[in-house]
Amino acid sequence: MSQLKLDDRDIRILSILTREGRIAKSELAARVNLSATPCWERLKRLEAAGIITGYRAEVELRRIAPHVTVFVVAEVENHRAERLRAFEEAMDTYDEVIACWALGGGFDYLLQIVTRDIDSYQALIDRILEAGLGLSRYFTYVVTKPVKLTAPLPECLIDVARRKA
Repeated sequence: MSQLKLDDRDIRILSILTREGRIAKSELAARVNLSATPCWERLKRLEAAGIITGYRAEVELRRIAPHVTVFVVAEVENHRAERLRAFEEAMDTYDEVIACWALGGGFDYLLQIVTRDIDSYQALIDRILEAGLGLSRYFTYVVTKPVKLTAPLPECLIDVARRKA
């Protein structure tokens, strides 16, 4: 996969959008010192290149219903490619699993799970275990409070992108 060369305006657009996804196109253009059409063209180029993959709303779940967020580090018993792929595909079928990362070294996966309560979390784990996905060991970490949930583009990536331009 080739990487798109980004200039300072592209990086500024990305930085603004990571914090303010609903910003008006005209305001975005003004903030990056471009007229509306060139800014829109850059935005479309970033989307077409797969750099911008979507726009989402941040939802304050506590205002909707009680819930628990749990991180799980998981190990699967068989590391053959088809078994790992089956595990990964299965994770996509569980709505409560809101994120899943494959890891190098130690454990195989890190799961982020959001459920109503600990009982519903345990019911989910029981379903995963009963599904025969090869989950051999897992450790549960219950989130007690969010500390940081959003992050603008890390400076180290911005510096790399600038050097490539």
